[in-house]
Amino acid sequence: MTEERAPARECTDASVIRGLGIGDGKLKWRDTIDNVVATVGKNLALDTFLAGTTYTVTGPYMGLISSTSYSAVAAGDTMASHAGWLEAGGANAPTYSGNRKTAVWSAAASGAKALSAALSFAITSTGTVKGAFLCYGSAALNTKDNTAGVLWSAGTFTTGDKAVVNGDTLNVNHTTSL
Repeated sequence: MTEERAPARECTDASVIRGLGIGDGKLKWRDTIDNVVATVGKNLALDTFLAGTTYTVTGPYMGLISSTSYSAVAAGDTMASHAGWLEAGGANAPTYSGNRKTAVWSAAASGAKALSAALSFAITSTGTVKGAFLCYGSAALNTKDNTAGVLWSAGTFTTGDKAVVNGDTLNVNHTTSL
C-alpha cells in the first residue's frame, strides 16, 4: 500500500511601516508567524474538499492577536472559544481602522496558496500585536471581536511581540501549503 502525506503548513509574514512624522514611512520591523491550523479549520477543509459537503464559504477574514492577556494559541481553539488569546482591533489594543481584512488569494501553485497582495491594517492606537488569525465558513463575519465562523489558523510572530503606534501600517502576507 502506498502512503501519501500532505503535511499542512501555514506561514504569515508581516511588516510595519512607521507612520509619517515617526520615521518618515520607513520599515519598522518584519517577522514571520508559524501558524497553528485549528482542528475545526482542518475538519471544514476536509469536509469541503474531500467529502463534497456543500458550504457557502464566507471570508476568509484576517484579524490580529493582541498581547493583552495572551497565554497560548492551541489547535483546539475555535472562533467562539480561544481562551489563550484575544483579538486586537476592537475591544483590545492596538486598534485599527475598518473591519477584519478579506483575504484575496492567488491561484494555487506547487501545493501552496498565497494572498495576492498583503493585507494592510491602518493602526489607530498604541499597542502590541502578538500575531494574526484567519477565519472563514458559512457564518464568518469580518466584524472585529465577532465569534462566528470557523477558525482556520492562528499564530504568533516568531521573534516576539511587535509594538505599534497610531499612524503605523501593518502589512500581512499569508501562505498555506499542503
